Amino acid sequence: MNGKLFWLSIIAVVVGFLSGFLLANALNRNELSSLRAENERLAKSTNQTSQSASELFLSDEEIREKIAKADQNPKNFAFQKNLGLALYRYAAMKQDAELLAEVGRILTRAFESNRQDYDVTVTLGNIFFDIGYFKKDNGQFQKAREFYRTALEQRPNDADVRTDLGLTYFLTNPPENDVAFNEFQKSLQINPKHEKALQVLAQLLLSQNKTEEAEKYIVRLKDVNSNNQFLPQLESQISQIKNDSQKQ
Repeated sequence: MNGKLFWLSIIAVVVGFLSGFLLANALNRNELSSLRAENERLAKSTNQTSQSASELFLSDEEIREKIAKADQNPKNFAFQKNLGLALYRYAAMKQDAELLAEVGRILTRAFESNRQDYDVTVTLGNIFFDIGYFKKDNGQFQKAREFYRTALEQRPNDADVRTDLGLTYFLTNPPENDVAFNEFQKSLQINPKHEKALQVLAQLLLSQNKTEEAEKYIVRLKDVNSNNQFLPQLESQISQIKNDSQKQ
């Protein structure tokens, strides 16, 4: 599996837990904290039932109304932020690059009002990351890096953001594997058991056919989470690389 398909799988896993019903509530009440808490609860559950199509759907009219309201109240930071963060999750779930761009516009307005808001800064990085992935646009990955680095200036020990920063280098075309590797290593220095960093490090090394090094990280990944859903794929890749090597 190549790097881009790998990241798509990550996105699918994360956003698969989201519910349109929860999102609609967040948009109506602006209760971002409740949305976050519920999303965290859902993300920790491995046995969530799938939501119906109607629950995962917001009409274009509903979205336009919310965006228009944000445009009419540009100085209302809380509304810009709460709407932007909630709509980002919906746009990512739908893999809608055009809506992501609109959300980016809303959150950029919030960022300009308060450049110290960490959630807004990180989410802007995520937005440009996703657009870069969907459109295969290195320029968007570059924008994502700028916001991730700004966020890391505030919280240099955020291993999640550090790992995403590394992914912008891993997924760019052509990949900048050395830079990505260094960022993933920094994540592990912060948290040696960071599951995602271990996972993508193994993937990066396998993309370079460095099976022995990759196996070390896979062992560590198993120790952290033996049920990691990517383990079978990583181990299959190792077997394939070894078999190909023996045939040569």
